[in-house]
Amino acid sequence: MKNKKLTTTSGRPYFENEDSMTVGPRGPVLLQDFYLHEKLAHFNRERIPERVVHAKGTGAFGKFTVTKDITRYTRAKLFSKVGNSCRVFVRFSTVGGEKGSADTERDPRGFAVKFYTEDGNWDLVGNNTPVFFIKDAKKFPDFIHTQKRDPKTNLKSPTMMWDFWSLNPESLHQIMILFSDRGTPDGYRFMNGYGSHTFSMINKKDEKVWVKFHFKTQQGNRTLTGPQAEEIKGKDPDYSQRDLVDAISKKDFPRWTLKIQVMTEEQAKKFRWNPFDLTKVWPQKEFPLIEAGVMELNEIPANYFADVEQSAFAPSHTVDGIGLSPDKMLQGRILAYPDAHRYRLGANYEQIPVNRPIVPVHHHQRDGFMNVDGNGGSSPNYYPNSFDDIVVDKNYKEPAMKFDSNVADTYDRNYKDDDHYTQPGNLFRKVMTEEQRKNTVSNFVGSLKGITGPKKKEILTCQLDHFYKVDKELALGIAKGLGIKYDVKTKK
Repeated sequence: MKNKKLTTTSGRPYFENEDSMTVGPRGPVLLQDFYLHEKLAHFNRERIPERVVHAKGTGAFGKFTVTKDITRYTRAKLFSKVGNSCRVFVRFSTVGGEKGSADTERDPRGFAVKFYTEDGNWDLVGNNTPVFFIKDAKKFPDFIHTQKRDPKTNLKSPTMMWDFWSLNPESLHQIMILFSDRGTPDGYRFMNGYGSHTFSMINKKDEKVWVKFHFKTQQGNRTLTGPQAEEIKGKDPDYSQRDLVDAISKKDFPRWTLKIQVMTEEQAKKFRWNPFDLTKVWPQKEFPLIEAGVMELNEIPANYFADVEQSAFAPSHTVDGIGLSPDKMLQGRILAYPDAHRYRLGANYEQIPVNRPIVPVHHHQRDGFMNVDGNGGSSPNYYPNSFDDIVVDKNYKEPAMKFDSNVADTYDRNYKDDDHYTQPGNLFRKVMTEEQRKNTVSNFVGSLKGITGPKKKEILTCQLDHFYKVDKELALGIAKGLGIKYDVKTKK
Protein backbone atom coordinates (compact mmCIF):
# COMPACT_ATOMS: atom_id res chain seq x y z
CA MET A 1 0.00 0.00 0.00
CA LYS A 2 1.32 3.43 -0.91
CA ASN A 3 1.96 5.62 2.13
CA LYS A 4 -0.28 8.64 2.63
CA LYS A 5 1.25 11.99 3.46
CA LEU A 6 0.19 13.62 6.73
CA THR A 7 -1.52 16.95 5.96
CA THR A 8 -3.35 19.77 7.65
CA THR A 9 -7.13 19.93 7.12
CA SER A 10 -6.50 22.32 4.25
CA GLY A 11 -4.31 19.70 2.53
CA ARG A 12 -0.83 21.06 3.26
CA PRO A 13 1.69 18.24 3.86
CA TYR A 14 3.07 18.50 7.37
CA PHE A 15 6.05 17.07 9.28
CA GLU A 16 6.09 18.50 12.82
CA ASN A 17 3.18 16.46 14.21
CA GLU A 18 4.56 15.65 17.68
CA ASP A 19 6.58 18.69 18.73
CA SER A 20 5.39 22.28 19.09
CA MET A 21 7.45 25.10 17.59
CA THR A 22 9.44 26.74 20.39
CA VAL A 23 12.18 29.32 20.88
CA GLY A 24 15.01 26.88 21.43
CA PRO A 25 14.54 23.37 22.82
CA ARG A 26 13.20 24.67 26.16
CA GLY A 27 11.76 28.00 25.12
CA PRO A 28 8.10 29.17 24.98
CA VAL A 29 5.78 27.98 22.21
CA LEU A 30 5.35 30.31 19.27
CA LEU A 31 1.95 31.67 18.28
CA GLN A 32 2.73 30.92 14.65
CA ASP A 33 2.51 27.11 15.18
CA PHE A 34 -0.79 26.96 13.31
CA TYR A 35 -0.95 23.15 13.31
CA LEU A 36 -0.88 23.14 17.11
CA HIS A 37 -3.83 25.56 17.01
CA GLU A 38 -5.66 23.36 14.50
CA LYS A 39 -5.24 20.18 16.57
CA LEU A 40 -6.26 21.76 19.89
CA ALA A 41 -9.14 23.80 18.47
CA HIS A 42 -10.60 20.78 16.68
CA PHE A 43 -10.17 18.66 19.81
CA ASN A 44 -12.22 21.20 21.78
CA ARG A 45 -15.03 20.83 19.27
CA GLU A 46 -15.07 17.06 18.73
CA ARG A 47 -18.20 16.52 20.81
CA ILE A 48 -21.55 17.57 19.47
CA PRO A 49 -24.46 18.07 21.88
CA GLU A 50 -25.58 14.79 23.38
CA ARG A 51 -29.07 13.64 22.52
CA VAL A 52 -31.44 14.62 25.33
CA VAL A 53 -33.00 11.16 25.05
CA HIS A 54 -31.61 8.04 23.35
CA ALA A 55 -28.06 9.25 23.97
CA LYS A 56 -26.51 5.77 24.37
CA GLY A 57 -26.87 3.63 21.31
CA THR A 58 -25.42 1.60 18.48
CA GLY A 59 -26.36 0.99 14.86
CA ALA A 60 -25.94 -1.08 11.73
CA PHE A 61 -26.73 -1.03 8.04
CA GLY A 62 -28.71 -3.75 6.36
CA LYS A 63 -31.39 -4.65 3.87
CA PHE A 64 -35.17 -4.74 3.90
CA THR A 65 -36.99 -7.05 1.48
CA VAL A 66 -40.72 -7.11 0.74
CA THR A 67 -42.05 -10.65 1.25
CA LYS A 68 -45.84 -10.23 1.03
CA ASP A 69 -48.20 -8.17 -1.10
CA ILE A 70 -49.75 -5.25 0.83
CA THR A 71 -50.57 -3.07 -2.21
CA ARG A 72 -54.25 -3.14 -1.25
CA TYR A 73 -53.27 -0.86 1.63
CA THR A 74 -50.41 1.29 0.30
CA ARG A 75 -49.12 2.76 -2.94
CA ALA A 76 -45.60 3.23 -1.48
CA LYS A 77 -43.16 2.24 -4.23
CA LEU A 78 -41.14 0.13 -1.83
CA PHE A 79 -44.12 -2.18 -1.36
CA SER A 80 -45.22 -2.14 -5.03
CA LYS A 81 -44.16 -5.75 -5.56
CA VAL A 82 -42.88 -8.73 -3.63
CA GLY A 83 -39.10 -8.93 -3.85
CA ASN A 84 -38.47 -5.20 -3.78
CA SER A 85 -35.67 -4.25 -1.42
CA CYS A 86 -33.82 -1.24 -0.10
CA ARG A 87 -30.91 -0.43 2.17
CA VAL A 88 -31.67 0.42 5.80
CA PHE A 89 -29.87 1.91 8.75
CA VAL A 90 -31.05 0.98 12.23
CA ARG A 91 -30.11 2.65 15.50
CA PHE A 92 -30.82 0.91 18.80
CA SER A 93 -30.59 2.81 22.08
CA THR A 94 -31.57 3.16 25.67
CA VAL A 95 -33.81 6.15 26.41
CA GLY A 96 -33.14 7.91 29.70
CA GLY A 97 -29.43 7.38 30.30
CA GLU A 98 -26.47 9.48 29.25
CA LYS A 99 -23.87 8.26 26.75
CA GLY A 100 -21.84 6.56 29.48
CA SER A 101 -24.77 4.67 30.98
CA ALA A 102 -25.08 0.89 30.91
CA ASP A 103 -26.85 -1.01 28.14
CA THR A 104 -28.70 -3.22 30.64
CA GLU A 105 -30.42 -0.43 32.58
CA ARG A 106 -34.14 -0.87 33.17
CA ASP A 107 -35.29 1.40 30.40
CA PRO A 108 -37.23 1.25 27.13
CA ARG A 109 -35.08 0.65 24.07
CA GLY A 110 -35.16 2.83 20.99
CA PHE A 111 -35.68 0.99 17.68
CA ALA A 112 -35.30 3.46 14.79
CA VAL A 113 -35.19 2.35 11.15
CA LYS A 114 -34.26 4.50 8.15
CA PHE A 115 -35.40 3.03 4.83
CA TYR A 116 -33.48 4.50 1.84
CA THR A 117 -36.27 4.17 -0.74
CA GLU A 118 -36.63 5.27 -4.35
CA ASP A 119 -39.21 7.82 -3.16
CA GLY A 120 -37.00 9.31 -0.44
CA ASN A 121 -36.21 8.34 3.13
CA TRP A 122 -38.82 6.73 5.34
CA ASP A 123 -38.04 6.78 9.06
CA LEU A 124 -39.91 4.42 11.36
CA VAL A 125 -38.92 5.73 14.77
CA GLY A 126 -40.14 3.53 17.59
CA ASN A 127 -39.28 1.55 20.71
CA ASN A 128 -39.20 -2.06 21.84
CA THR A 129 -42.66 -1.60 23.38
CA PRO A 130 -45.98 -1.08 21.57
CA VAL A 131 -47.12 1.65 24.01
CA PHE A 132 -45.65 4.68 25.79
CA PHE A 133 -45.87 6.42 29.17
CA ILE A 134 -47.98 9.37 28.03
CA LYS A 135 -50.47 10.15 25.29
CA ASP A 136 -49.91 13.90 24.84
CA ALA A 137 -46.63 15.57 23.80
CA LYS A 138 -47.20 18.46 26.21
CA LYS A 139 -46.27 16.06 29.00
CA PHE A 140 -43.09 14.83 27.34
CA PRO A 141 -40.58 17.38 28.76
CA ASP A 142 -42.03 16.88 32.26
CA PHE A 143 -41.83 13.10 31.95
CA ILE A 144 -38.25 13.11 30.67
CA HIS A 145 -37.18 15.49 33.46
CA THR A 146 -38.28 12.83 35.97
CA GLN A 147 -36.10 10.23 34.22
CA LYS A 148 -33.02 12.44 34.29
CA ARG A 149 -31.35 13.98 37.35
CA ASP A 150 -32.67 15.84 40.38
CA PRO A 151 -31.93 19.55 39.86
CA LYS A 152 -30.71 19.79 43.48
CA THR A 153 -28.61 16.67 43.95
CA ASN A 154 -27.86 15.83 40.29
CA LEU A 155 -28.72 12.22 41.15
CA LYS A 156 -31.30 9.90 39.60
CA SER A 157 -34.41 10.10 41.76
CA PRO A 158 -36.98 7.31 42.25
CA THR A 159 -39.03 9.91 44.13
CA MET A 160 -39.36 12.09 41.03
CA MET A 161 -40.23 9.12 38.82
CA TRP A 162 -42.90 7.66 41.08
CA ASP A 163 -44.35 11.03 41.99
CA PHE A 164 -44.98 11.70 38.30
CA TRP A 165 -46.24 8.18 37.56
CA SER A 166 -48.55 8.15 40.59
CA LEU A 167 -50.16 11.33 39.29
CA ASN A 168 -50.38 10.03 35.70
CA PRO A 169 -52.15 6.65 35.68
CA GLU A 170 -52.03 6.63 31.87
CA SER A 171 -48.39 5.50 32.38
CA LEU A 172 -49.44 2.19 33.96
CA HIS A 173 -49.37 0.08 30.80
CA GLN A 174 -45.83 1.09 29.92
CA ILE A 175 -44.74 0.80 33.56
CA MET A 176 -46.01 -2.78 33.69
CA ILE A 177 -43.86 -3.61 30.67
CA LEU A 178 -40.84 -1.68 31.96
CA PHE A 179 -40.79 -3.41 35.34
CA SER A 180 -41.37 -6.85 33.88
CA ASP A 181 -38.40 -8.77 32.52
CA ARG A 182 -39.14 -7.11 29.16
CA GLY A 183 -37.70 -3.95 30.72
CA THR A 184 -34.22 -5.46 30.39
CA PRO A 185 -33.83 -7.16 26.98
CA ASP A 186 -30.89 -9.55 26.53
CA GLY A 187 -29.27 -7.37 23.90
CA TYR A 188 -30.77 -5.65 20.88
CA ARG A 189 -30.97 -8.73 18.66
CA PHE A 190 -33.45 -10.50 20.90
CA MET A 191 -36.17 -7.87 21.18
CA ASN A 192 -39.07 -6.76 19.03
CA GLY A 193 -39.46 -3.25 17.66
CA TYR A 194 -42.65 -1.25 17.27
CA GLY A 195 -43.64 1.92 15.45
CA SER A 196 -45.88 2.28 18.54
CA HIS A 197 -47.94 5.12 17.08
CA THR A 198 -50.85 4.72 14.74
CA PHE A 199 -49.81 5.67 11.20
CA SER A 200 -51.75 5.68 7.94
CA MET A 201 -51.44 4.02 4.57
CA ILE A 202 -52.95 5.27 1.31
CA ASN A 203 -53.40 3.07 -1.76
CA LYS A 204 -53.65 3.94 -5.47
CA LYS A 205 -57.39 4.56 -5.11
CA ASP A 206 -56.73 7.20 -2.43
CA GLU A 207 -58.26 4.87 0.16
CA LYS A 208 -56.82 5.35 3.63
CA VAL A 209 -56.39 2.86 6.46
CA TRP A 210 -54.77 3.21 9.88
CA VAL A 211 -51.79 0.95 10.62
CA LYS A 212 -49.42 -0.10 13.36
CA PHE A 213 -45.95 -1.49 12.60
CA HIS A 214 -44.36 -4.45 14.40
CA PHE A 215 -40.82 -5.78 13.93
CA LYS A 216 -40.75 -9.35 15.25
CA THR A 217 -37.28 -10.68 16.05
CA GLN A 218 -36.42 -13.94 14.28
CA GLN A 219 -33.80 -14.63 16.95
CA GLY A 220 -36.51 -15.18 19.58
CA ASN A 221 -37.31 -12.91 22.51
CA ARG A 222 -34.75 -13.08 25.31
CA THR A 223 -34.81 -10.99 28.46
CA LEU A 224 -32.76 -10.60 31.63
CA THR A 225 -33.97 -10.71 35.20
CA GLY A 226 -33.22 -7.71 37.38
CA PRO A 227 -30.26 -9.40 39.13
CA GLN A 228 -28.83 -10.63 35.81
CA ALA A 229 -29.03 -7.13 34.32
CA GLU A 230 -27.35 -5.63 37.40
CA GLU A 231 -24.51 -8.16 37.23
CA ILE A 232 -23.87 -7.47 33.54
CA LYS A 233 -24.07 -3.73 34.18
CA GLY A 234 -21.02 -3.98 36.43
CA LYS A 235 -19.06 -6.28 34.12
CA ASP A 236 -19.80 -4.87 30.66
CA PRO A 237 -21.78 -1.63 30.37
CA ASP A 238 -21.59 -1.94 26.57
CA TYR A 239 -23.09 -5.43 26.58
CA SER A 240 -25.81 -4.89 23.95
CA GLN A 241 -23.59 -2.95 21.57
CA ARG A 242 -20.83 -5.57 21.85
CA ASP A 243 -23.31 -8.37 21.19
CA LEU A 244 -24.59 -6.73 17.99
CA VAL A 245 -21.11 -5.89 16.67
CA ASP A 246 -19.77 -9.36 17.44
CA ALA A 247 -22.73 -11.14 15.82
CA ILE A 248 -22.54 -9.16 12.58
CA SER A 249 -18.74 -9.52 12.50
CA LYS A 250 -19.25 -13.31 12.64
CA LYS A 251 -21.84 -13.05 9.85
CA ASP A 252 -24.58 -14.12 12.25
CA PHE A 253 -26.86 -11.47 10.75
CA PRO A 254 -29.92 -10.65 12.89
CA ARG A 255 -33.31 -10.52 11.20
CA TRP A 256 -36.75 -9.16 11.98
CA THR A 257 -40.09 -9.74 10.24
CA LEU A 258 -42.08 -6.56 9.62
CA LYS A 259 -45.80 -7.00 10.23
CA ILE A 260 -48.66 -4.52 10.21
CA GLN A 261 -52.06 -4.22 11.87
CA VAL A 262 -54.76 -2.53 9.78
CA MET A 263 -57.87 -0.66 10.92
CA THR A 264 -60.27 1.00 8.49
CA GLU A 265 -61.52 4.53 9.00
CA GLU A 266 -65.01 3.21 9.70
CA GLN A 267 -63.68 0.79 12.30
CA ALA A 268 -61.76 3.63 13.93
CA LYS A 269 -64.88 5.78 14.24
CA LYS A 270 -66.77 2.98 15.98
CA PHE A 271 -63.91 1.62 18.07
CA ARG A 272 -64.54 1.43 21.80
CA TRP A 273 -61.57 3.61 22.74
CA ASN A 274 -59.46 6.15 20.91
CA PRO A 275 -57.40 4.07 18.43
CA PHE A 276 -54.80 6.85 18.33
CA ASP A 277 -54.09 6.56 22.07
CA LEU A 278 -50.39 5.68 22.44
CA THR A 279 -50.92 4.10 25.87
CA LYS A 280 -53.09 1.31 24.45
CA VAL A 281 -52.63 -1.54 21.99
CA TRP A 282 -55.00 -2.83 19.33
CA PRO A 283 -56.16 -6.39 20.14
CA GLN A 284 -54.48 -8.76 17.70
CA LYS A 285 -57.54 -11.04 17.66
CA GLU A 286 -59.53 -8.19 16.12
CA PHE A 287 -56.69 -6.73 14.04
CA PRO A 288 -54.34 -9.63 13.20
CA LEU A 289 -50.73 -9.18 12.20
CA ILE A 290 -50.09 -9.12 8.44
CA GLU A 291 -46.60 -9.89 7.17
CA ALA A 292 -44.97 -7.28 4.93
CA GLY A 293 -41.24 -7.97 4.78
CA VAL A 294 -37.97 -9.03 6.40
CA MET A 295 -35.11 -6.84 7.61
CA GLU A 296 -31.54 -8.11 7.96
CA LEU A 297 -28.64 -6.19 9.51
CA ASN A 298 -25.30 -7.14 7.94
CA GLU A 299 -22.89 -4.19 8.12
CA ILE A 300 -21.35 -2.37 11.07
CA PRO A 301 -20.55 1.27 10.19
CA ALA A 302 -16.88 1.94 9.45
CA ASN A 303 -16.99 5.00 11.69
CA TYR A 304 -19.30 5.23 14.70
CA PHE A 305 -19.44 9.02 14.86
CA ALA A 306 -20.08 9.51 11.14
CA ASP A 307 -23.05 7.19 10.99
CA VAL A 308 -24.40 6.28 14.44
CA GLU A 309 -23.81 9.53 16.31
CA GLN A 310 -24.85 11.72 13.38
CA SER A 311 -27.82 9.62 12.29
CA ALA A 312 -31.05 11.59 12.56
CA PHE A 313 -34.50 10.00 12.47
CA ALA A 314 -37.85 11.77 12.41
CA PRO A 315 -41.43 10.47 12.22
CA SER A 316 -42.12 13.29 9.77
CA HIS A 317 -39.88 11.53 7.22
CA THR A 318 -42.56 9.56 5.41
CA VAL A 319 -42.97 8.53 1.78
CA ASP A 320 -45.92 8.63 -0.56
CA GLY A 321 -48.38 5.95 0.52
CA ILE A 322 -47.37 6.06 4.20
CA GLY A 323 -48.60 8.92 6.37
CA LEU A 324 -49.40 10.20 9.82
CA SER A 325 -52.45 10.09 12.09
CA PRO A 326 -54.19 12.24 14.73
CA ASP A 327 -52.13 10.53 17.47
CA LYS A 328 -51.28 13.52 19.69
CA MET A 329 -47.87 12.21 20.71
CA LEU A 330 -47.02 11.60 17.05
CA GLN A 331 -48.14 15.10 16.14
CA GLY A 332 -45.74 16.47 18.76
CA ARG A 333 -42.86 14.28 17.62
CA ILE A 334 -43.08 15.46 14.00
CA LEU A 335 -42.06 18.88 15.34
CA ALA A 336 -39.68 17.85 18.12
CA TYR A 337 -37.45 15.40 16.26
CA PRO A 338 -36.36 17.54 13.29
CA ASP A 339 -35.98 20.47 15.69
CA ALA A 340 -33.63 18.41 17.87
CA HIS A 341 -31.54 17.44 14.84
CA ARG A 342 -31.25 21.02 13.64
CA TYR A 343 -30.00 21.94 17.10
CA ARG A 344 -27.49 19.08 17.35
CA LEU A 345 -26.32 18.78 13.75
CA GLY A 346 -27.33 22.00 11.99
CA ALA A 347 -30.01 23.08 9.54
CA ASN A 348 -28.50 20.89 6.81
CA TYR A 349 -28.36 17.65 8.81
CA GLU A 350 -30.00 15.73 5.96
CA GLN A 351 -26.90 16.35 3.81
CA ILE A 352 -24.83 14.18 6.17
CA PRO A 353 -24.20 10.91 4.30
CA VAL A 354 -26.03 8.62 6.74
CA ASN A 355 -29.11 10.84 6.49
CA ARG A 356 -28.90 11.65 2.79
CA PRO A 357 -31.58 10.15 0.52
CA ILE A 358 -30.46 7.97 -2.37
CA VAL A 359 -32.61 10.02 -4.75
CA PRO A 360 -31.90 13.54 -6.05
CA VAL A 361 -33.17 16.35 -3.83
CA HIS A 362 -34.69 19.49 -5.36
CA HIS A 363 -35.93 22.45 -3.32
CA HIS A 364 -35.27 26.13 -2.73
CA GLN A 365 -33.70 25.94 0.74
CA ARG A 366 -30.28 27.56 0.83
CA ASP A 367 -27.41 28.50 3.13
CA GLY A 368 -27.02 27.57 6.79
CA PHE A 369 -24.14 25.90 8.63
CA MET A 370 -22.40 23.07 6.78
CA ASN A 371 -24.22 23.33 3.48
CA VAL A 372 -22.04 21.03 1.39
CA ASP A 373 -24.19 20.07 -1.59
CA GLY A 374 -23.36 23.06 -3.79
CA ASN A 375 -26.07 25.21 -2.19
CA GLY A 376 -28.15 25.23 -5.36
CA GLY A 377 -25.42 26.84 -7.43
CA SER A 378 -26.67 29.81 -9.42
CA SER A 379 -30.29 28.65 -9.51
CA PRO A 380 -32.96 30.78 -7.83
CA ASN A 381 -33.84 30.32 -4.16
CA TYR A 382 -37.55 31.10 -4.50
CA TYR A 383 -40.67 29.51 -5.94
CA PRO A 384 -42.38 29.97 -8.31
CA ASN A 385 -39.76 31.24 -10.71
CA SER A 386 -39.16 31.35 -14.47
CA PHE A 387 -35.65 29.84 -14.49
CA ASP A 388 -35.41 26.36 -13.00
CA ASP A 389 -37.40 23.26 -13.94
CA ILE A 390 -38.51 22.21 -10.46
CA VAL A 391 -42.22 21.39 -10.61
CA VAL A 392 -44.79 19.91 -8.26
CA ASP A 393 -46.18 16.49 -9.14
CA LYS A 394 -49.92 16.21 -8.57
CA ASN A 395 -49.59 12.42 -8.41
CA TYR A 396 -48.18 12.85 -4.91
CA LYS A 397 -51.13 14.82 -3.59
CA GLU A 398 -52.64 13.14 -0.52
CA PRO A 399 -56.39 12.89 -0.06
CA ALA A 400 -58.00 15.47 2.21
CA MET A 401 -58.00 14.71 5.93
CA LYS A 402 -61.45 14.47 7.50
CA PHE A 403 -62.00 15.91 10.97
CA ASP A 404 -64.59 14.81 13.50
CA SER A 405 -65.05 18.33 14.89
CA ASN A 406 -64.65 21.97 13.97
CA VAL A 407 -64.17 23.07 17.58
CA ALA A 408 -60.56 23.82 18.57
CA ASP A 409 -60.17 22.87 22.22
CA THR A 410 -58.47 20.36 24.49
CA TYR A 411 -59.74 16.88 23.80
CA ASP A 412 -62.89 15.83 25.66
CA ARG A 413 -62.14 12.13 26.05
CA ASN A 414 -64.54 9.29 25.75
CA TYR A 415 -64.73 7.78 29.23
CA LYS A 416 -63.13 4.58 27.95
CA ASP A 417 -60.03 6.53 26.99
CA ASP A 418 -59.46 7.04 30.71
CA ASP A 419 -59.45 3.30 31.36
CA HIS A 420 -55.78 3.01 32.23
CA TYR A 421 -56.17 -0.29 34.08
CA THR A 422 -57.74 -3.00 31.87
CA GLN A 423 -54.84 -3.53 29.47
CA PRO A 424 -52.12 -3.48 32.19
CA GLY A 425 -54.25 -5.93 34.18
CA ASN A 426 -54.62 -8.29 31.21
CA LEU A 427 -50.86 -8.10 30.65
CA PHE A 428 -50.18 -9.08 34.26
CA ARG A 429 -52.78 -11.83 34.56
CA LYS A 430 -53.04 -13.32 31.07
CA VAL A 431 -49.71 -12.70 29.34
CA MET A 432 -47.10 -13.03 32.08
CA THR A 433 -46.13 -16.40 33.52
CA GLU A 434 -46.11 -16.96 37.28
CA GLU A 435 -42.35 -16.45 37.36
CA GLN A 436 -42.63 -13.24 35.32
CA ARG A 437 -45.30 -11.93 37.70
CA LYS A 438 -43.03 -12.59 40.68
CA ASN A 439 -40.11 -10.84 38.96
CA THR A 440 -42.34 -7.87 38.10
CA VAL A 441 -43.48 -7.49 41.71
CA SER A 442 -39.86 -7.75 42.89
CA ASN A 443 -38.72 -5.14 40.37
CA PHE A 444 -41.46 -2.73 41.47
CA VAL A 445 -40.53 -3.21 45.13
CA GLY A 446 -36.86 -2.55 44.45
CA SER A 447 -37.63 0.73 42.69
CA LEU A 448 -40.35 1.95 45.07
CA LYS A 449 -38.01 1.47 48.03
CA GLY A 450 -35.96 4.34 46.63
CA ILE A 451 -38.72 6.91 47.31
CA THR A 452 -37.68 9.31 50.07
CA GLY A 453 -38.84 12.57 51.67
CA PRO A 454 -41.96 13.91 53.36
CA LYS A 455 -44.25 12.85 50.51
CA LYS A 456 -43.12 9.20 50.55
CA LYS A 457 -46.29 7.77 52.13
CA GLU A 458 -48.54 9.89 49.90
CA ILE A 459 -46.76 8.80 46.71
CA LEU A 460 -46.70 5.12 47.73
CA THR A 461 -50.37 5.10 48.69
CA CYS A 462 -51.41 6.79 45.45
CA GLN A 463 -49.35 4.35 43.37
CA LEU A 464 -50.62 1.30 45.27
CA ASP A 465 -54.18 2.46 44.61
CA HIS A 466 -53.39 2.44 40.90
CA PHE A 467 -51.81 -1.01 41.14
CA TYR A 468 -54.91 -2.26 42.98
CA LYS A 469 -57.08 -1.17 40.05
CA VAL A 470 -54.74 -3.07 37.73
CA ASP A 471 -54.77 -6.25 39.81
CA LYS A 472 -55.44 -6.85 43.50
CA GLU A 473 -52.69 -9.46 43.86
CA LEU A 474 -50.21 -7.11 42.23
CA ALA A 475 -50.93 -4.37 44.77
CA LEU A 476 -50.86 -6.76 47.74
CA GLY A 477 -47.62 -8.36 46.58
CA ILE A 478 -45.90 -4.98 46.23
CA ALA A 479 -47.23 -3.79 49.60
CA LYS A 480 -45.93 -6.96 51.25
CA GLY A 481 -42.52 -6.49 49.65
CA LEU A 482 -42.41 -2.91 50.93
CA GLY A 483 -43.50 -3.98 54.42
CA ILE A 484 -46.64 -1.83 54.17
CA LYS A 485 -50.01 -2.89 55.52
CA TYR A 486 -52.43 -2.21 52.68
CA ASP A 487 -56.11 -2.52 53.54
CA VAL A 488 -57.98 -4.07 50.63
CA LYS A 489 -61.28 -2.54 51.76
CA THR A 490 -60.08 1.01 52.20
CA LYS A 491 -57.05 0.53 49.92
CA LYS A 492 -54.86 2.41 52.42
